[in-house]
Amino acid sequence: MSYYKYHVFFCCNQRGPGEACCNNHDAQAMRAYAKEQVKALKLAGPGKVRINQAGCLDRCSEGPVIVVYPEGVWYTYVDKDDIDEIIHEHLVNGRIVTRLRI
Repeated sequence: MSYYKYHVFFCCNQRGPGEACCNNHDAQAMRAYAKEQVKALKLAGPGKVRINQAGCLDRCSEGPVIVVYPEGVWYTYVDKDDIDEIIHEHLVNGRIVTRLRI
């Protein structure tokens, strides 16, 4: 059994000027938002959910991106509504959000 039920990695990499990267899409702020929401829903902690920052996940052209383990499901997102949908559908109900999956 994994230490966390779900381990969510937000790519927060910052590349040089003019280069595609997740941090150009407020990835840091979105990770912080997801972390707050998971805590507010009492989903955070061992046996539950962990939200982490990652360096480059090498899918810049599809970004911003997150990956949810243990399934290895990759998502993109645009705004907080997308993050809320991933939290409620995938992390709470165990259903993959197909419209955001990459």
